[in-house]
Amino acid sequence: MTGAGWHARLRLQLALEGGRSVARFEHDGPLRVLQTLYPEGDAVCHNVLVHPPGGLVGGDVLDIAVEVGAGAHGLVTTPGAARFYRSDGAAAVQRTRLRLEAGARFEWLPLETLCYSGCLAENRLQLSLAPGAELLAWDITALGLPASGQPFVAGRVLQELALEQAWLERGRIAGANRRLMDGPLGLAGHRCVATLVLAAGDELTRTRRELALDSAREVLQGHALAATAGATSPCGQAVVVRVLAPLVEPAMDLLRQVRAAWRQQLWQLEPTVPRLWAL
Repeated sequence: MTGAGWHARLRLQLALEGGRSVARFEHDGPLRVLQTLYPEGDAVCHNVLVHPPGGLVGGDVLDIAVEVGAGAHGLVTTPGAARFYRSDGAAAVQRTRLRLEAGARFEWLPLETLCYSGCLAENRLQLSLAPGAELLAWDITALGLPASGQPFVAGRVLQELALEQAWLERGRIAGANRRLMDGPLGLAGHRCVATLVLAAGDELTRTRRELALDSAREVLQGHALAATAGATSPCGQAVVVRVLAPLVEPAMDLLRQVRAAWRQQLWQLEPTVPRLWAL
């Protein structure tokens, strides 16, 4: 730690060795892999990522790099919510880069991010996929803690999602912008914004893209958040589910259901969940 804040780095490498997806990592600062688990057998490596300080303040930077080798399948989740706390001037930054080689699969499934009022937060996710690779990744962001009487009325959040050479999405949320926070063309009073992405290293076939859209929309239609959720394909290499919700829990429930459907329909895998989710 310096006067400018914590700067922590983690590099996680996953490789297929003798039919087993094996994880190796190196870190600098308070960011590391706590556990590597195999609840689905050797083919899929589950990893628990921890940040012991529990949150970021102004000047803190987290750099996360995940590299998934050809044919390997990995999953990363976290034991608790990430937090961006109030800042007096400098931004707090989390940069995540996911790179998949040919035929690799990866699931980026951290628990929610809580943005406290007055935070200056940047949350950037960069995806690089070789042909034949596929990825499921989500981001679930809660603005303030309205149930605890801590609304998000000040501060700024930058959200960025980039699929290399195919798609870039960037959004800025300012707590003082009441038209954005409460207007019908903005968040309409909702305080949880969630996105789930199916990304591929090459163009999805029409049949595969429609299967992903249809299975997601089937889940959405039967869910309590159906009126504030939707599934689209913004480019030929991605299918996206977007959700607005008053709280984290219903948004998380919806994305978990879509993730389970995609796992079954697209990867022919059981909808196994990380063990931490059952605690």
